[in-house]
Amino acid sequence: MANSGVSTESLGGEKKQEFKGKKVRVAFIGCGGISGTHLAAYKKIPEVEVVAGADIKPDRLDWIRDEHGVQGVYLDYKKMLKEVKPDVVDVCTPNGVHAPAAIAALNAGAHVMTEKPMAMSPKECQAMIDAAKKNKRKLAVGFQYRYHPTTQMIKRARDEGQFGNIMYVKCRALRRRGIPNWGVFGQKKLQGGGPMIDIGVHVIEMAHYIMGSPKPVAATGNFWTYMGNKPSNIVSAWPQWDWKTYTVEDLAIGHIRFANGAIMQIEASFAAHIEKDVWNFSLIGDKGGANWDPPGLFTDRAGTMINSQPAFLENSDFSSLFVEKQRNFIHAIIHNTPLEAPGEAGIAVQKIIDGVYRSGEAGKEVLIA
Repeated sequence: MANSGVSTESLGGEKKQEFKGKKVRVAFIGCGGISGTHLAAYKKIPEVEVVAGADIKPDRLDWIRDEHGVQGVYLDYKKMLKEVKPDVVDVCTPNGVHAPAAIAALNAGAHVMTEKPMAMSPKECQAMIDAAKKNKRKLAVGFQYRYHPTTQMIKRARDEGQFGNIMYVKCRALRRRGIPNWGVFGQKKLQGGGPMIDIGVHVIEMAHYIMGSPKPVAATGNFWTYMGNKPSNIVSAWPQWDWKTYTVEDLAIGHIRFANGAIMQIEASFAAHIEKDVWNFSLIGDKGGANWDPPGLFTDRAGTMINSQPAFLENSDFSSLFVEKQRNFIHAIIHNTPLEAPGEAGIAVQKIIDGVYRSGEAGKEVLIA
């Protein structure tokens, strides 16, 4: 990867990177909680300068200005786009605003990264992809877990043919009691759904990426709400959620069929009577299998069933994944290198999630176009 224009100097025993060329000017639409993680990651990418932020809440504008030194603050993102003319817009709003904000930014000539899920529906995703193509801009989706060292290890094994034909994948994003007590995560009209679209999306996208992104053709789904819409006195890490406005599911189960014959099963919960939280996917191929947590590869060798575990994996803390995700995006803009998570990846995952929800509402299997 090209790195011209970047110099490294020693400062107090630490290495500091500096970029001597013209920096990529980044603006935010949505300055809520997750934007802080994005901001911290951009600070580690020397080619970037964060120049502006827009949010409907004045206190969030105070935060991005006072805590992060971003001087261009706006209540209206359209005004920001017109006056600032950023090179890049990072969309960190609730899900329902992803599409209109991203499309406005693309039409204003900016490249766009949008938080997951890509939007509220495949139709919105397609409109975003169309806007990116029309304006010849990059569109990336915030799927940071495909940059995780374990995900990359399993992908390399897939690329080497160690699994053969992947027939079955099981995805699990389960919280025993983890209903968000901030933001609008419990409001379906603003988020599109509950744990399936909020946390299930991450495990789905990792697994679909590993599978080689086959085309989903049909979905069966069920979902239930039995805790989130009621007051609770249970001691938990995230107590006192807003149960009065809670309109999403507590538990969702999905079954996806793909054009190549493979099957994906999905479990996602904000609240469930289980032993402990689970964040994992496993796969079965005709030559081998894998598990994400704990990481392992399974096959037959020398007439023996073999389980293999990595002796070493690189740093995998949450913040480092964002740095890798955003560096891939910025370098794709500067050097025209491939995007690991383009809009096309986002719409494929959205079709899976949408299919599960549509099936749950219809009470039968639905087709995915």
